[in-house]
Amino acid sequence: MAGFFISFEGGEGSGKTTQIKLLANWIQSVWRGKVTQTREPGGTHGAELIRQLLVTGDKERWDSVTEALLMTASRRDNLMRIIKPALDDGDVVITDRFFDSTSVYQGLVGGVAPEIITALNTLCLDHISPDITILLDIDPELGLKRSNRVENAETRFEDMGLEFHQRVRKAYLDLAQSNPDRFIVIDASRNEKAIHDDIIAQLEPILKAAQAS
Repeated sequence: MAGFFISFEGGEGSGKTTQIKLLANWIQSVWRGKVTQTREPGGTHGAELIRQLLVTGDKERWDSVTEALLMTASRRDNLMRIIKPALDDGDVVITDRFFDSTSVYQGLVGGVAPEIITALNTLCLDHISPDITILLDIDPELGLKRSNRVENAETRFEDMGLEFHQRVRKAYLDLAQSNPDRFIVIDASRNEKAIHDDIIAQLEPILKAAQAS
């Protein structure tokens, strides 16, 4: 049985971590294989070291091209050590962010040329792409307020300001509109249960079809 690859995307404070845990628990009850969870940047030991370079420190620490290169290095390690082996074993893989984050943050918002983003994805990702991407859409003002409630040092992107995050939201919605067969857009301003129920309602028939094929 082939695996199934789900990515979660969204701005800061959109609740990806919570919804991934809820979804993983639900999938475990309906999928014949295992559920593997990972995150970006991160997932593996080496990728987590790169994560610390990216998400901590001053917001001007890197330019967008350097960020894209670091993100891709982290993604490649995660892909080869965790994602690809799990998919080959027939697992459902759920990742907190994948290449769409680089397309949005470093590309559409950060200004890295599309041909550079495409080249990085083509050269480094072995043609592996999510089967479904769940975009948790939230107003950046609300998302940043939620994010600030969590005590952590990984605030480099949060510190880039409201206007930056408004552009991130628009870029994600534009990307989803351009890829309707892959993206499921979820209103993430609601409570956890309403969001989870909405995700299940839209994802369940797709997973059933994948498991039957």
